Amino acid sequence: MSKPTIIQVGPLSAAGDIRLREHFEVLVPTPSALAGPDPFWSGPAQGVTAAVTTAPVGLSEALMARMPSLKAIACRGIGTDKIDLQAAERRGIQVSTTPDVLTDCVADLAMALLLDVTRGLSAADRFVRTGQWAKGPFSLTTRVSGKRLGILGLGQIGTAIARRAEAFGMDIRYHNRRPLASVRYVYSETPQALAAWADILMVAVSGGSETQGLVSDTVLEALGPQGFLVNIARGSVIDEPALIRRLELGQLAGAGLDVFVNEPHVPASLMALDRVVLLPHVGSGTVETRRAMEDLVIENLQGFFKTGRLKTPVQAA
Repeated sequence: MSKPTIIQVGPLSAAGDIRLREHFEVLVPTPSALAGPDPFWSGPAQGVTAAVTTAPVGLSEALMARMPSLKAIACRGIGTDKIDLQAAERRGIQVSTTPDVLTDCVADLAMALLLDVTRGLSAADRFVRTGQWAKGPFSLTTRVSGKRLGILGLGQIGTAIARRAEAFGMDIRYHNRRPLASVRYVYSETPQALAAWADILMVAVSGGSETQGLVSDTVLEALGPQGFLVNIARGSVIDEPALIRRLELGQLAGAGLDVFVNEPHVPASLMALDRVVLLPHVGSGTVETRRAMEDLVIENLQGFFKTGRLKTPVQAA
């Protein structure tokens, strides 16, 4: 029996790409084909009904238009800000992500960033490696246990972060679009109110137009010169120029960032700051989690070709 044919817009891991080819005939457009009209779209891509991408790559409406038979998009990751969900809905295209399987690893990394930026772990490592320890002791840092943690976005990942923070004896509050009856944490009415209360503001909301710039200069001002910011959500959620300016002026204590506005390009001004921890968007970047995510991509595609439905679909807002 011949294997179904799919178009792969975004690469998986090396192992994931191999597994994908075990189940499907995979067509991969060249960079020039992705950038504009190309014979690929009028030839091999015609009639293909499913595509694979990743959250950082996404899939635009312009690209959907080049695949007139497209009916399903399977995305590795949970972010859909780079997939035009409204365009997909108009075109009758189902979209799936890989929820749940990455929650624990992202929450683990969030706590690692929190500990790193408050206790200065990366900075202390540089201090030792550059021979500065022989010249004197490392600066004192900030205690984590017992601090006030404000979580912006108490979804699955935010809740997993809260559970971990409880083990450090942290006081927890949160802000969502609306209060959650199922949790015991105190609800803050606005991001600004949450930031004003918190010692550490943890950003765990979804990306997209609704949350773009949610952590504004006003919110950062409320967090204040003793406050720390940790972002494992999307770079677009933060007013990045305002963040940089306040860090440079000493109006924030520090920031731990796994995501940026223009990935993989990080502003040089951020890299110059010793009170900032910078990671290359690796929240789900473990062997175990990436395997589970890619297995779920394959399960979604198999479900589509067998039943016409994706296993973990998302809906346009």
